[in-house]
Amino acid sequence: MGLLLLFNGGFMLIAALVSGVYNDGATLDITLAAIITLLLGILAMFYTRGHEKEVKKKEGYIIVTLGWIVMSASGVMPYIFSGAIPSITNAFFETISGYTTTGASILDDIESIPRGILFWRSLTHWIGGMGIIVLAIAILPLLGIGGMQLFSAEAPGPSADKLHPRITDTAKRLWLIYFGYTAAETLLLRVAGMSFFDALNHSMATLSTGGFSTKNASLAYWSNQPLIQYIVIVFMFLAGSNFVLSYFAFKGKIQRVLRDEEFKFYGIFILIFTLVTAVVVYFMANVEVSDYYPMAFGEAESSFRHALFQVVAVITTTGFVTADFTAWTPFLTVFFFGLMFMGGSAGSTAGGIKVMRHLLIIKNGLLEFKRTLHPNAIIPVRFNNKTVSEHIVYNVIAFFVLYMLLFIIGALVLSLLGLDFISAIGGAASSLGNVGPAFGSLNPVSNYNSLPALGKWWCGFLMLAGRLELFTVLILFNPYFWKKI
Repeated sequence: MGLLLLFNGGFMLIAALVSGVYNDGATLDITLAAIITLLLGILAMFYTRGHEKEVKKKEGYIIVTLGWIVMSASGVMPYIFSGAIPSITNAFFETISGYTTTGASILDDIESIPRGILFWRSLTHWIGGMGIIVLAIAILPLLGIGGMQLFSAEAPGPSADKLHPRITDTAKRLWLIYFGYTAAETLLLRVAGMSFFDALNHSMATLSTGGFSTKNASLAYWSNQPLIQYIVIVFMFLAGSNFVLSYFAFKGKIQRVLRDEEFKFYGIFILIFTLVTAVVVYFMANVEVSDYYPMAFGEAESSFRHALFQVVAVITTTGFVTADFTAWTPFLTVFFFGLMFMGGSAGSTAGGIKVMRHLLIIKNGLLEFKRTLHPNAIIPVRFNNKTVSEHIVYNVIAFFVLYMLLFIIGALVLSLLGLDFISAIGGAASSLGNVGPAFGSLNPVSNYNSLPALGKWWCGFLMLAGRLELFTVLILFNPYFWKKI
């Protein structure tokens, strides 16, 4: 916890530097928040200097979940000290939405917020994207702690593919790819016409699949610059794919990438869903949508671009918007609601259920027909031409059941707090899947400020559970977890 606070304080100092460069009046406030966070981190590390040198699986789960909570609790200080978000409830919601890369915001006028605070807001995304815990794994050997337990609890997806035998080297390689993509997108967006500040913030939000924008209209602000939106689409796609595959691609192992079953279906799903959406938008969508978000290049290109952008944004759980997709047609509203449960690839920064889990559930379901006809036959599920153990299949099915159960409970609680049916199910699906924009009163051109205080805390819990793959958080509520064996 102390080490994570030191990281957080260090990133706050970077935000304070940005604030000073733009002279936005928030420099001292962010610096004060950084100093307090650093002091708390030093105090925690000093207090626990005689700690045991081994992290077991139990401690791994506790550190990951508490790590996120501690980061979010300390991350509220720049908002509160600067007065950008004076309410603790609102500040915590914005912060945990950042760290969990959900991108749901309570800010009514983003463009009036000091630039140093906006940069800090984007940084919370970027830190949470690959996982502050994975970053810490590269440093944990200094404390004499092994990090595999943390990595298995934090790495998004059913399997934590290791690029290198040593987990610290894996973390460093993942972060190098993550940093490289962020730098590349920043450069391309700058060349395409964004200011450097906007380019950097949107790059951090894209690669973390977060979705916080520096503009009230999100990416729709650049509707007359299609190149900017296409650049963001490419990097959203990369951020939603397995980062291990990016590593193989850079090593020249392109065939390994193309043969990957999850990557193939991830691309096919996006293509099919985009074509369906584009056709409906072109022939059926409400005309007034184009008045709010002006079309460029002609209707056909614009329909395809908006469709592709929104499909990729929702599947990768980035949550940027170029249009209010809930105003297109009732069919597309239900369609995008379904996409919220899709998720990106395992090993990506995306939230949601993940493509790999969907494939394993579908394959296992289809094999049940064969097993019914041949009850004595052993017919295993295969993925990437390898047999998947029953343990993993059961884990995936359990995850799916828990996910849907938590979604239903999430929607019930939001409806109990006064939200209408559409807003309740949209808010629960979006928070749990770390998507951001939802439906009803929480639609893409609105925000979450209308939620009651309890609703914001509840959505924060759903965001955390969804970001940490359910089991990591929910296992802490199991009395058996706390029993000494």
